[in-house]
Amino acid sequence: MYNKSSIASWLTTATHRLQAAGITSARLDAELILAHTLRKGRTWIHAHSDELLDVRLREIAEARLSLRQDRVPLAYIIGHKEFYGRRFIVNTATLIPRPESEAMIELLGTLPLRPHMRVVDVGTGSGCLGITAKLEYPDLDVTLTDVDRHALNVAEKNAKQLNTTVSTLRSNLLLHYPFTADIILANLPYVDPDWERSPETEHEPSRALFAAHNGLDLIYKLIEQCSTKLSPDGYLLIESDRRQQHIIDTFAAKHHFTHRTTRGLISVYQKISTQQASR
Repeated sequence: MYNKSSIASWLTTATHRLQAAGITSARLDAELILAHTLRKGRTWIHAHSDELLDVRLREIAEARLSLRQDRVPLAYIIGHKEFYGRRFIVNTATLIPRPESEAMIELLGTLPLRPHMRVVDVGTGSGCLGITAKLEYPDLDVTLTDVDRHALNVAEKNAKQLNTTVSTLRSNLLLHYPFTADIILANLPYVDPDWERSPETEHEPSRALFAAHNGLDLIYKLIEQCSTKLSPDGYLLIESDRRQQHIIDTFAAKHHFTHRTTRGLISVYQKISTQQASR
């Protein structure tokens, strides 16, 4: 299969194979796969490019490379993904954290936060949003909810490895949340199944990606639940596609929310009391 078995030759061949599969980050992905297999950093690999690969480790690296050729996301192959400068465990029970979701943490920091405010990360998946919120703002009282117990298990592992204390609750959105929240973070499934998307998404859990009614079904249900589960003047931060944001604005306004700001894919809404809404 390979004329040589050095690190450099393996990387060259692996890069070509990934390029042929249409992967634009081919060289980086090849390096990350090999670094993960050797349990070394990429800097070490660059400095030891002439070293020969152990036969067994090369077989493992090639098996992982084949997965990537089949467009399995790199994060599932190596078992983790960076989010807001921290490493989160991921597997096929969870959506892979996206860099654009980091704007939710930045927008959270612009709100008038107070100690012990109740924050709920709805549909938490890997827990990246809620756990990051707790790490950045330790005085918040953070709960992670998800309908999938396997996803909650991953979130709990991430909270433990990142040495932070959050509560977890298996719940369909906010249905079983027993308190009134002050802030809700929500990166819910919002993809319309008819949209064009990358081949990698075929390997992510469909229930974490897709929603009915042009991707808006769960967002609508969450906004409706907020009538009893979010405090007056509380905040709702939602990730959605840009094509959906105006529609969500209109729906939220009918349920006594005012749109505060949008950054990228993240919109911030503030709940207003019925009395205020009627003025």
